[in-house]
Amino acid sequence: PSPVKTGVSNVFGNLDDAVIGVNNLLQGKGKAGFSDFGRVLLNSTVGILGLFDVATVIGLEKHDEDFGQTFGRWGMGPGAYVYWPIFGPRNVRDSFGMFVDWYADPVVAVVSDVPARNIALALSFVSRRAQLLPADKVIEEAALDKYAYIRDGYLQRRRSLIYDGDAPREKEDF
Repeated sequence: PSPVKTGVSNVFGNLDDAVIGVNNLLQGKGKAGFSDFGRVLLNSTVGILGLFDVATVIGLEKHDEDFGQTFGRWGMGPGAYVYWPIFGPRNVRDSFGMFVDWYADPVVAVVSDVPARNIALALSFVSRRAQLLPADKVIEEAALDKYAYIRDGYLQRRRSLIYDGDAPREKEDF
């Protein structure tokens, strides 16, 4: 049911906000980082362990930062494009970032009971996949070459995220 999907997504989004806050601070975005920690505090208390996204309702913006973006802000180049089975498109920098994100995930870092941790991680994976299902339909309808469409879209989006929508112009080869 939709309310259950939304609640599960909110809980994992609340956990993600803690890691997003760390990444914002590592990127020198103090105001955004403290806003993310405020989201976690508010959603964990008033929002009943993150089941409800109270922070968005009162106007605290949700950010989207990860260690791949942090490495990019620190000057690490993207490297080659890679399509990982199950995990999807990445570049080399974001692949390293994905593993750091994995170890920084509160579920992995805090839950010591292996069966409980694995169930939580599987539920998180299913929740994220459910959020991406509408994108499959767009790709099916819009792309003549799905691989090139996904690759180009991924690379453009990541570049935009690293520079917060204000990426410098790329040098053109003539």
